[in-house]
Amino acid sequence: YAQPFEQVFEELCSEPWSSNKCMRHRITYKTAYRQSVKMDYRKRYQCCPGFYESRNKCVSRCTRECVHGRCVAPDRCQCEGGWRGDDCSSACDALHWGSDCSKRCQCQNGGQCDALTGSCLCAPGYKGAHCQDPCPKGFYGQSCLQRCQCGTGGSCNKTTGECVCREGVSGTLCDTPCVRAGRCPPRCSCQNGGICQGKGVCVCPPGWMGPVCTERCAEGWFGANCSWECLCHNGGHCDPETGQCRCAAGYTGERCNEECTVGRYGVDCKGVCDCTNGARCFHIDGGCLCEAGFSGRQCSHRLCADGTYGMHCEHTCHCSPQHTLSCHPLKGECTCQPGWAGLFCNETCAHGFYGHGCLEPCLCVNGGACDVVSGLCHCAPGYTGSHCENRCESGFYGKDCSSACACLNAIACSPIDGTCFCKEGWRSPDCSVACSEGTWGPGCNASCQCANGGRCHPSDGSCTCTAGWRGALCVEPCPVGTFGPGCQYKCDCLHDEGCHSITGQCLCLPGWTGMASIQSFCPQGSWGHQCNQSCTCLNSASCLPQSGTCLCKPGYWGAQCQHACTRGTYGEKCSQACRPCAHSTFCHHITGQCLCLPGYTGPLCDQVCPVGHYGNQCSGTCRCTNNATCHHQDGSCHCVPGWMGADCSMGKSPCLSIRVNVFFFKEKKMPHIHTFICVMCITSVSVCKSGTFGTNCAQTCSCGPNHFCDPHSGACVCEPGAGVDCTHGIHFWSSLACFQTI
Repeated sequence: YAQPFEQVFEELCSEPWSSNKCMRHRITYKTAYRQSVKMDYRKRYQCCPGFYESRNKCVSRCTRECVHGRCVAPDRCQCEGGWRGDDCSSACDALHWGSDCSKRCQCQNGGQCDALTGSCLCAPGYKGAHCQDPCPKGFYGQSCLQRCQCGTGGSCNKTTGECVCREGVSGTLCDTPCVRAGRCPPRCSCQNGGICQGKGVCVCPPGWMGPVCTERCAEGWFGANCSWECLCHNGGHCDPETGQCRCAAGYTGERCNEECTVGRYGVDCKGVCDCTNGARCFHIDGGCLCEAGFSGRQCSHRLCADGTYGMHCEHTCHCSPQHTLSCHPLKGECTCQPGWAGLFCNETCAHGFYGHGCLEPCLCVNGGACDVVSGLCHCAPGYTGSHCENRCESGFYGKDCSSACACLNAIACSPIDGTCFCKEGWRSPDCSVACSEGTWGPGCNASCQCANGGRCHPSDGSCTCTAGWRGALCVEPCPVGTFGPGCQYKCDCLHDEGCHSITGQCLCLPGWTGMASIQSFCPQGSWGHQCNQSCTCLNSASCLPQSGTCLCKPGYWGAQCQHACTRGTYGEKCSQACRPCAHSTFCHHITGQCLCLPGYTGPLCDQVCPVGHYGNQCSGTCRCTNNATCHHQDGSCHCVPGWMGADCSMGKSPCLSIRVNVFFFKEKKMPHIHTFICVMCITSVSVCKSGTFGTNCAQTCSCGPNHFCDPHSGACVCEPGAGVDCTHGIHFWSSLACFQTI
């Protein structure tokens, strides 16, 4: 366009007597150029409800497939002749034909009406447009086309063509005189398993028809005498004997009225589709219907070169090359490898998801983590199985239950970390050290209360009294007439005042004398005559001095008290049932107390560790930050959106969705600009306007042109590839960014 401007110049003055030059002004025009922006548009159809897009056209959609017809309007089928119903799957009955079976058949004498044209298919023995005429003499069968073969001695059945012989003549064609005049022996000529009834009439097996059962059923019929109509759809053929459908390629189901499922094609749907890049597979032959922007037999060829997209392949893809399967050649959308997500395939799957698009939910339980690519479970210590559903077998613990427990005198070991649960009376990490004198119980933490030299049992603290004493704490002297350890023996004296409570020596009444009768007793651990037998009882059990029979302590059983109570029982003679422990492998075989797995507490192990604690007996302290939750079993941190790292102390970009705007300029140095706008933030995250940052967007950025202001710190950074001073780049962030609220 023309732009005016003022020009100053010198010229000789107009006065004739003057030789000086004068200043002059004039208006001059020059050509100017205006910078313009050109927007490229592409028409895209959006189909109305009830229609779908196919090759740039909107096609009617029927919810149910039109089996024998076509979809002419949303959910409305136009049936082919001979079919009816909402989905055109019901054949016309024997009395109707035509579109929607609206016309009545005119066939007579058992003739069948063609459901498509209404023409009559006459029963054997009749002909004519409406099957009104019987076959003329000498002809029989379908449409009266078969010529009778009977000899002069018989007549022909117009329906079956069977020869009915006169008396004295026999044979299939009535051409053989009987050997005995007037009497012919009966003879059956039925073929293919047909049964002869009456005077040579054949009853044919399924799949056969005709006078002597030599004709196969016509297409579309099956059963005995071919009297049943096949109900196979979509070009399927039925077995002439059973009527079972053999479906054409691309169809399945009992009546061949179902297309192959997505990803399958061909006969019996055995073919596996190999289409790529979102292409659909044709259910009949497996051909691929490519998405826009792709071509080739498998739709694997991009119309744009790798790394570019657009109508003229003029844009550069921004997908992460290491984690991307493809960049859409028209839209630039990134298709991520399994295990990756995000606009540019630069984010790993969120906790609990895996696979393509991170859409598949993980099935791992009991703290197991699943592989973000394959979904395979990596079990937490103490668990195994394809979904980590099984605890380690007894005697094993740790990752994959691969470590063997190293406990000696233990009830069991923890399946998670191998911690030994010692039997009462034992201590140390591997339960190899017995309780010292004067201590007892779990971990040998209880002190004995036995008096007068009594010894306490290391398992339950019960007292074994010395001679002369009895009672729970050995504080009661033996009553008159008893003596020995626990006062278990009776005095054997006459004319006495009792016996010595320790030795059993008789104390004679005045006036009596004699040898004192001393009843001996065996020391602890021996029995029998002269106490010369050693007790073989285990687990601190005592034996009877007379017979050596073991008297088991609570929690044990067996001839030598060698067995701890089986899982689920405890106490005296293992006669008590354990209470139901929720998160525990067992209850204590002596006390019945639930021994909780790491991460649980309470009398029944039905309470998780309090907030901030985890592990065995909830003794571990969580280290998670920024409102992260701590796993009650292993202490691992589950970060809230916006944070990452082992303790959730590292910030993460909170933007979930970005809109890309593209502008085109005529200026060569700046062919186009991408503007990325954050349009969706994670939960509890707000949006800062351009030029602000920090908490509640209260601070103002000081960045120059073409810089990106970090919404968290306010730092000014250039887009990668834009150079040190941000002057070479063509991509920059603008408009909106997310910030994390506190």
